[in-house]
Amino acid sequence: MSDDSPKLHKVLAQSGLGSRLEMERLIGEGRITVNDELAHVGQRIQFGDRIKVNGRALPVRIQAMPVRVLAYHKPVGEIVSRDDPQNRPTVFRKLPRLYQGKWQAVGRLDLNTEGLLLFTSSGELANKLMHPRFGLEREYAVRVLGALSNIEKEKLLSGVNLEDGPARFGSLEDGGGEGANCWYRVTIQEGRNREVRRMFEAVGHAVSRLIRIRYGKMVLPRGLKRGDWMELDAADIEQLTRSAGASHLGAAKTPHKPAVAKPAQPRRMATKTSKAAAPKEVFIGADSLARQRRDQKTSAARSKSRTRKG
Repeated sequence: MSDDSPKLHKVLAQSGLGSRLEMERLIGEGRITVNDELAHVGQRIQFGDRIKVNGRALPVRIQAMPVRVLAYHKPVGEIVSRDDPQNRPTVFRKLPRLYQGKWQAVGRLDLNTEGLLLFTSSGELANKLMHPRFGLEREYAVRVLGALSNIEKEKLLSGVNLEDGPARFGSLEDGGGEGANCWYRVTIQEGRNREVRRMFEAVGHAVSRLIRIRYGKMVLPRGLKRGDWMELDAADIEQLTRSAGASHLGAAKTPHKPAVAKPAQPRRMATKTSKAAAPKEVFIGADSLARQRRDQKTSAARSKSRTRKG
């Protein structure tokens, strides 16, 4: 059962039977059953479960909380963990409060890596976004010391041997640079620890800066400052869940925080040929950001108009 499912004692308390502590006591005394089996403290329930208190059916309505997704621009120096013995800043400290459940990080970025980090209120969606079965691409902008030779590029694309097995980039493109610093854009379909850094080190190049600019179809919004987050709207969450094979998950109808940023890169247009062109590749976030910006301006204009009339 998903970690997003509510706990039994909370549902019982919300139905008016008593406090959460009192409900835990009833459960411990064996006076509550779920689907005709004795309940236990900490048990989670879901839609369709039959709950009885002292043998009498208790009608409860359990509704799944809408899925929420945040795009966060992680800065260098933050860790993707809730607890740290060294008391370093964590990515979770700036996120909005969830009144049910907790934010799940979609993958990790190491201490010295910045860029796009997704969070969701749905543990199921987080697991699907990270599952190797769906092979969602991660795209990075990488600054290294020294330009790659053609042979080194070929090695990185065909595969290099790391301590935990072979690894290769799905694509590798030049990104410019000045002097000894050279930028590249690479894609991978895995999330192994420090994988991009270790691959460049395997061909003799140290990484001096690493930025994740895309995860699957979601791009890092250009206007999103380091340490800030934005919330995806329902349309983009639907696209994201479909890309992860979880289209049955529901999304919140409206965003909880309007975003005012633009996508990190333009949409990629299909190359025209004599035959029918392939559909253009659309990245999640582009439409919602523009839409949220328009809605914010419209709302502000209406508010100003009402103030003048008043």
